Amino acid sequence: MTKGSGNPENIGHQANYSPLTPLSFLQRTAQVFGHHVAVIFEERSWTWAQFANRCYNLAGALAGRGVKSGEKVSILADNIPAALEASFGIPMAGGVINAINTRLDPDAIAFILEHAETRVFLVDRHYAKVAGEAISNCTRNLLVIDIEDAASGSKPTFAQLSYEEFLSEAITDLPAPNLNELDPIALNYTSGTTGDPKGVLLHHRGAYLNAIGNSLSWGLPRFCVYLWSLPLFHCNGWCFPWTIALQAGVNVCVRGVDPNALLDLIEKHKVTHLCGAPIVVRMLVDAANAITTERAPLSIMTAGAAPPSSLLAKASATGFDITHTYGLTEVYGPCAVCEWHPEWDALSQDEQATLMARQGVGYPVVEEIAVINPETMLPVPQDGVTIGEVMFRGNVVMTGYYKNPEATREALSGGYFHSGDLAVWYPGGYVEIKDRSKDIIISGGENISSIEIEEVLYKHPAVSAAAVVAAPHEKWGETPHAFIETVANKSADPDEIIAFCRDHLAHFKCPTRVTLQELPKTATGKIQKYELREKAKALSPFS
Repeated sequence: MTKGSGNPENIGHQANYSPLTPLSFLQRTAQVFGHHVAVIFEERSWTWAQFANRCYNLAGALAGRGVKSGEKVSILADNIPAALEASFGIPMAGGVINAINTRLDPDAIAFILEHAETRVFLVDRHYAKVAGEAISNCTRNLLVIDIEDAASGSKPTFAQLSYEEFLSEAITDLPAPNLNELDPIALNYTSGTTGDPKGVLLHHRGAYLNAIGNSLSWGLPRFCVYLWSLPLFHCNGWCFPWTIALQAGVNVCVRGVDPNALLDLIEKHKVTHLCGAPIVVRMLVDAANAITTERAPLSIMTAGAAPPSSLLAKASATGFDITHTYGLTEVYGPCAVCEWHPEWDALSQDEQATLMARQGVGYPVVEEIAVINPETMLPVPQDGVTIGEVMFRGNVVMTGYYKNPEATREALSGGYFHSGDLAVWYPGGYVEIKDRSKDIIISGGENISSIEIEEVLYKHPAVSAAAVVAAPHEKWGETPHAFIETVANKSADPDEIIAFCRDHLAHFKCPTRVTLQELPKTATGKIQKYELREKAKALSPFS
């Protein structure tokens, strides 16, 4: 190659290239800010130097037990320090993190352990019962480690040793993994609402970049205090273990999402940031409004189902600064954000809330997010009306589905990741989700967005949570069926709810049935519409 050309022969040399990995964030922070507090749990705390040392010990223990590059280490745990340590210690040993949803039943956990080919299983003693049943249903020869919790009884018989005993085994000459930045760092299983869950493979490069994207897009400051209200098993806590390490922040660990307990921790530790699904935001808003004391500003990142504009307005009035993001497990969690324009500050609160409900534009680390016609693979007009499918391209798209090449080819066909979310596109590239492709209601040949109806339902003063699904109808094929969870101490009449919708929507879009009940939710607060769809289908067709 000619000297001085734009592509020198030594590109990729060890002097000018290093594989991207979020493990580097911990190394830097432990070196520079080692004396700063890294983790708080109950009455205990660890500095970044102490936390890093525990992560190295976990890596050394795994390596000492023969865990090799690419092998899976599963963990079933609440948001406790050991789960944070696993986010670093497992990949330090060359292993792949497999964080398991704590709400799964034993059969589902056993399936994951088998499918992931798990070598080591870290079990929070709080989940000893379900883990024990899963292990008994699993044919693999597992090394099971008990993460101690005195409040949850004694060490289970299925565990070979305790977590602290395991850390004490750490070898001191831990070899540096021969890392390729496209090596897997995590294997996350989707919810599996239509069969066995799919294992999503994520790599070091994507985790590194999306952690930076979180920080840039949220304006996350150095030394932030972050409350772990978001489950760590949910897409590796949206990459926030690595993001908080990047910013030398404080991780405040907590079991569960009791809103009053969270508010106590927020006040006690001067929490500045937390993440959660819209249902968690609603719980915090309702609990905070019941307390009259002043509180410091709190930044909340929410994702998942589009939060209704009424909730966003109420949160803002409560003093919570809401950042609305969007993403999926296949794109490392949130990777799109509703970027705010200064001129929007002059708009009314309702207008601001309507704009804030948009999923927005890609993080700076996202190559492309677009709304595309899945049949022609051409972008739809940015007119806020034409519906297409949200698709992603770039470094924060998954490697693929583990041991499922057919599903991988389908999801990545045409050079994009197909999200399955239907949306419209606005000028400036702003995406607004209208529905999941499976949640669109087709009534008499007309497409009806369940989200549009839910947006109206949330404006009713008695509605705490709402979900709309298709129900069979003799004349129209299907019509909307609304399932409503009411605010505590408030009642609602189904006929009055329907009349309320008819005052705000075209009549063909309004629910023909309303059921009042507690809504089924996942561990991350998402409403499980598939259960409601099955319930609606079982009813006799509405005439």
